[in-house]
Amino acid sequence: MVKIRDVHHIDNETQVDIDKWVRKVAKKLGLTTAAMAKLTEACQISYSVEQQAKQSPQTKPNRPNAFLTGMEMAEILAELGMDDDGLLAALLYRHVREQFISLAQVERQFGTVVASLISSVLQMAIISSMRNDVTDEVFGHEAEDQAAKIRQMLVSIIDDVRVALIKLAERTCTIRNVKDFPESKRTRVAREIVDVYAPLAHRLGIGHLKWELEDLAFRYLQPFEYKRIARLLSEKRRDRQIYIDEVMNTLREELARIGVEGNVSGRAKHIFSIWKKMQRKGISFSEIYDIRAVRVLVPTVGDCYTLLGIVHSKWRNIPDEFDDYIASPKDNGYRSLHTAVIGPQNRILEIQIRTFAMHEEAEFGICAHWQYKGADSSDASQSYESKIAWLRQVLEWHDEIGSDNAKDLFKHEGSSERIYVFTPEGHVVDLPPMSTALDFAYRIHTEVGHRCRGCKVNGRMVPLNTLLHTADQVEVLTGKNESPSRDWLSMASGYLNTPRARAKVQSWFRKQDFEKNAAAGKAIIEKEFRRLGLRGINLQAIAEKLHKQDITELHAALGVGDIGLEQVIRLSRLQLSIAVEEKPFLKKKVGASCYKGSSFYIYGVGNLLTRIAKCCNPLPGEEISGYITSGRGVTIHRQDCGSLLRLKNLEPERIIEVRWGGEPAEIYAVPVRVRAYDRPGLLKDITTTIDRLGFSIESFFSEESRSNQTDTRVTVALPDFDSLQLLLSKLQQIPNVIEACRDNE
Repeated sequence: MVKIRDVHHIDNETQVDIDKWVRKVAKKLGLTTAAMAKLTEACQISYSVEQQAKQSPQTKPNRPNAFLTGMEMAEILAELGMDDDGLLAALLYRHVREQFISLAQVERQFGTVVASLISSVLQMAIISSMRNDVTDEVFGHEAEDQAAKIRQMLVSIIDDVRVALIKLAERTCTIRNVKDFPESKRTRVAREIVDVYAPLAHRLGIGHLKWELEDLAFRYLQPFEYKRIARLLSEKRRDRQIYIDEVMNTLREELARIGVEGNVSGRAKHIFSIWKKMQRKGISFSEIYDIRAVRVLVPTVGDCYTLLGIVHSKWRNIPDEFDDYIASPKDNGYRSLHTAVIGPQNRILEIQIRTFAMHEEAEFGICAHWQYKGADSSDASQSYESKIAWLRQVLEWHDEIGSDNAKDLFKHEGSSERIYVFTPEGHVVDLPPMSTALDFAYRIHTEVGHRCRGCKVNGRMVPLNTLLHTADQVEVLTGKNESPSRDWLSMASGYLNTPRARAKVQSWFRKQDFEKNAAAGKAIIEKEFRRLGLRGINLQAIAEKLHKQDITELHAALGVGDIGLEQVIRLSRLQLSIAVEEKPFLKKKVGASCYKGSSFYIYGVGNLLTRIAKCCNPLPGEEISGYITSGRGVTIHRQDCGSLLRLKNLEPERIIEVRWGGEPAEIYAVPVRVRAYDRPGLLKDITTTIDRLGFSIESFFSEESRSNQTDTRVTVALPDFDSLQLLLSKLQQIPNVIEACRDNE
């Protein structure tokens, strides 16, 4: 991996030749002249902003040079074949993170894609900064559990594989340059690398980044062990190199003998992997056989097995130390043949054999043969394992099918998706999708849920039925005398969406006495019947259908949550439809006019007579408008009709909006009553709620009643009973509303 600071031997960005650097990157990636111009512009902006940042009083002392860091990130990404948008995002990322450049400015100058990439990487950075530093040993089990949740959380928000690669490049630059940081910060960065980003690089198959990240992090987490192993490697290096040179010459002769053009090289063993093997197998440094290792690259898979046969015939192999990762690749796609043999001088030697293409993939992941030309996918709600697979699939497929089709080929229907939220202490908690703040309280602890009296999400008080999203920070407020509410068990209220939390609440109510449960269940059902305007229901018949002896037992089961209120309402509606001819709604036809006896209808004309304008004779599917005539109903014109345009100028108040549609469905005009404490904006909230649900208001009347209360009666056009339940539930949630119910008066 080439570092810009190493190439230029500088710590002063004024000595960087931007044009020369851009030409080098463009040559590597085959960029167009336009892309080169954009890269040059981004470098110049970054350089200019860096000069301003140095003069700013807000700039922290010993702050890393964001201009050089951006170029270093871009070079890492160029090695991975990143496209020009990804390189631009890398160049500007640090300055945006430090708020010296705004995302709006990036979008204006470099486009929405670049701004979106930076925004997503920033979101990953925020999540990482909120993670709690575990106090256990970094390689301990508890630490691993929290680290796994962080990895899952970060991957769950990635909707473009370039985001993951930019973040990996940024972390690589950071760990390379932490030697001058305070020890606490060095340790925190290194721990995050080991916990989160090295595993992510491994799963994406980017071997050379994984190894560098692990070795540098190990250097700061275990400095004594790192120096000890480095010293042992250095002491044996000369003898080891002489031995390896002898083996490589032998293998080159064998390749020449069979007429295969290959590449033979000594393979450096990474310090962290040596230490990890020593820990895993409980062995000393002297027992690590693959410190002496050779790698052979050949053109084809057939050549791999041919050479393997030659190696095993020349030197005796160790049976338990042979792995065929070509026939059975690793979970990150890694392919190679690994064998250990007793080589010259009876020394154990590891030999890896793979094709040139496999080596590229092992070093650079699938990025090695994938070009980033707008890869994206809207399906970003995957579980960790399937999302990793998705990232790799997008990389693999892009060359074959292009970015526009990639998202259509890889759907994860039914995947075990999760959301990840923070506790106030920074611990990560995973929950099923659609979980609420109250679900979170029960996920923390049963008693926390029982005594919950409120929740804060990201520092702001929210209702208990607020849906949570990945990266939310949730705090539960509890009280000594609080207890569960039976409203929590109502599906319509949306308080509890996880079966585990519902079971905890039901269990709590079962422990209460029978009479109290029966009284509570009776109050619930009477309130709901009154709200929905249901009368004359035979509750005994419903109790028997639900296998309860009598109404009292039905009430108790409802009070404890063994029976859902929705079950009782469904059976009540069925009972009414059988026993009563009169439907619970007033039937009403949607105001629409048939077009010339066809199956097309014109909506928006109410009950007015309609006729088709002869000047333009509009046909179904064309954009239309209506003109209200004097005594002859509504004339329907094409929107581009000259006569209509003239009428719009003369009498704009007579022009109405109309549209085509199919045969009108039956709807019902349902009177609804809303009692509430008066406040500014109340009526607007009521009408807005109805409009957002897609229902039409037939009539509206509001008057002030006693004690600063208002009584609003509104007739709403509804298609079915379920829509009424939904409407009443939403109206009940409006602040200051006392009761929302069907009006039977």
